[in-house]
Amino acid sequence: MLLTVDIEQKSMGNKELFHALKLSVEAGEKVAVIGRNGVGKTTLFRMLTGEDTDFAGDVITRQGLRMVATRQEHHDLGDQTVVAYVLANLPEYAHLQHIIDTYPETMGDNMRKIEQYSEALERFTQLDYHTVEDRVRQSLADYQLPADMPMHGLSGGQKRLVELVRIEHSSADLALIDEPTNHMDYVAKAAFIDWYKSVKYAVVAITHDRDLLQAASRIIEIKDQAAYNFPGNYDDYLRQNAARTSSDLNEYETTQRRIANVKKQIQYARSKKSSWTGTADKKNPFVVMETRLLKEMAELTALERPSFWIDQESITDLKPTIADSYQKHKARTIRIRHGSQAERQRELLALENVTVGYNGKPLFAPLTKRVLTGDRIRLVGRNGVGKTTLIRAITDVANGMHSATLLHGVIITDTKLRINAYDQEVTDALLDMTLGGAIEHIYGLYDLQVSSERIMQLLSDYLFDPYGDHDQSVRNLSGGQKARLQLIKLFANDPNLIILDEPTNHLDLPSIEELEAALATYHGALLYISHDSYVAKHLGGEEVAIVTSPKQ
Repeated sequence: MLLTVDIEQKSMGNKELFHALKLSVEAGEKVAVIGRNGVGKTTLFRMLTGEDTDFAGDVITRQGLRMVATRQEHHDLGDQTVVAYVLANLPEYAHLQHIIDTYPETMGDNMRKIEQYSEALERFTQLDYHTVEDRVRQSLADYQLPADMPMHGLSGGQKRLVELVRIEHSSADLALIDEPTNHMDYVAKAAFIDWYKSVKYAVVAITHDRDLLQAASRIIEIKDQAAYNFPGNYDDYLRQNAARTSSDLNEYETTQRRIANVKKQIQYARSKKSSWTGTADKKNPFVVMETRLLKEMAELTALERPSFWIDQESITDLKPTIADSYQKHKARTIRIRHGSQAERQRELLALENVTVGYNGKPLFAPLTKRVLTGDRIRLVGRNGVGKTTLIRAITDVANGMHSATLLHGVIITDTKLRINAYDQEVTDALLDMTLGGAIEHIYGLYDLQVSSERIMQLLSDYLFDPYGDHDQSVRNLSGGQKARLQLIKLFANDPNLIILDEPTNHLDLPSIEELEAALATYHGALLYISHDSYVAKHLGGEEVAIVTSPKQ
């Protein structure tokens, strides 16, 4: 066993995250960790690495375990290049390289240094570090990362990919990776999943990417303050989860029926105890009955209500009584309200020989495409080919703005076009606002009035606490919370053309399914970028390849 975890209790502020949480990881396992946004998955990782020690319980690792984890912050790196950063953070690399580079000039006949030098060479060979720089550079190229650029010049998404390269070449026993496939294109994602499946050491990944979940050997779900094990991949999880949730629903409803019955019996005992005419030497049986029932009621009501979620496909296979029970008790998911009135079909958008780029250099070959009401169009291409830049150019033109990146061609929009886009990141203008203020600002962008009651309703619909989160700073929201704020923005102006740029990043499985269900009933047009094969399957539509311009 590489790792054994027994968390008695862990709290964040007034919220208890974990209670009696137990899990373990064995050598070579490919484990995926899932759970609703906010249940504490990233906090759990910080506890495993020792960054967070404020909890009751134990994290026990095998002696000599080499554990590596992706970093969230990259400060004080100066002008350190990407390749230098990766190499410097490989286990033992910097120390061993220093000995190999410097000792030959200073060791002379010093036997202790000669032994250290020999041991360093042997260890360097054991870790296969002699050619590691070439392999690191190849991995960086696979992820389209500039090996010799300073780390401070990378975007947040690029730094996440650098962390994956560091993990891949770390020769660890156990790797902890948080949301690895966010920001990856289809080529990089396929390469990562191949690595994930074939690497010899254990990997534990927090992810809701269903393609990656399908490659896991075990799924751990963090739910109701505990960890639940599901052997196998995503398909296995769905089957086991449906069966387990059905059983939990039966048990919960049985408990609720017992509570209702006990309440009636308590009322009966209370109605009879005052009229009991027995002798003083005997206890009033109705008082005894009431005391026993009150104790049972306290035990029953102290039981925590479980969280219930079953995927839509599995629901269709449930018995009608279980399906009805599930709809009654299921866990809350985001509630997306959008206009359902179908519009007359029209040409909403036309691209005529369009290409975008920077400094006069086109990113992709000229594109001609028409988008009609009800169309579903998926843009496909490598990261950096210009998909997101094209989307920004379209939204700029649609909003009556000049697009500096539109180099050639014409973007024509219909006079009745209402367009909105789901962006990968919250705009800087919203970061220092409160959540409630950000929603009011978003509606103001479309010259729409939004009442305080409507804001509270939106917060509830999108799984925020209307009172606790209203004054929360947007900057301090989690990735999942920021993603849900982006969804509020997406539907604010009842658009008839929606543009989606990797919409499932940071969303949990129930919320992803809710988004897919909402978009399935959406009458407008969809133009979307997604490297999630499940999203492509659910949304469908025409696939349009964006290919690199031959002039690059």
